[in-house]
Amino acid sequence: MFVEPLFSGPASAEKAKGSGWVEVICGSMFSGKTEELIRRLKRAVLAKQQVEIFKPSLDSRYHEENIVSHNDNFIRSTPVSVASEILLHVSKGEVVGIDEAQFFDDSILEVVQTLAGQGTRVIVAGLDMDYLGKPFGSMPSLMAIAEFVTKVHAICMQCGGVASHSYRLNESSEQVLLGAQSQYEARCRKCFSLSPKL
Repeated sequence: MFVEPLFSGPASAEKAKGSGWVEVICGSMFSGKTEELIRRLKRAVLAKQQVEIFKPSLDSRYHEENIVSHNDNFIRSTPVSVASEILLHVSKGEVVGIDEAQFFDDSILEVVQTLAGQGTRVIVAGLDMDYLGKPFGSMPSLMAIAEFVTKVHAICMQCGGVASHSYRLNESSEQVLLGAQSQYEARCRKCFSLSPKL
C-alpha cells in the first residue's frame, strides 16, 4: 500500500509545501487502479487538502461525472475532452487526481509536469498496456517522469494467478473500446499468451 512521503522537521515541512510530485497507479483492468486512486484522494480530503479530480469525458461507463471503481466506490470528478482543459479547471488544487490517463492525448505529459512544477501532488491512474499487451498511450512516459509508480495486479480469470494483462473477449480491433466484465477479463502472462487474439 502506498503511503504518502513523510517530511520531518520544520525546514523539510516548509520545503515540502512548495514541492509537487507525480504518482502513477497502473495495471490491467480489474486490478484496483481506480480503487487506489479514490483511496488516495479520499485521504487527501480527510487531511483537509484542496483536491481536484478529472477524467476523460469519453469514459461514461458508470457515470457521466463521477469516477467509479468496478467495486462501485466513487468520487466526484470533472470530465474533460482533452488533457489541456485540466489546467483551465485547476484553481487551488493541492492534490489533482486524473483517472483513465491512457485515454488522454500526449499533452497529458505537459499538464502533469506543469502541475507538479507548481507544487501540486498529481496522482494519475491508467492502464499500462492495451488489449494486445502493448504500452498504452502516454502511460509509459507518465511512469518515466513520476516520482512514485505503483503497479497493481488483478487475479487471472483463467487460472487464479497474478494477472497483469487485459484480455479482450470480443473481435473488435479498436485500441480504445470501453467496457467492463462483459468485454474484458484479467489474465496472467501465460494465459494471455496462450489465448488466441480475437
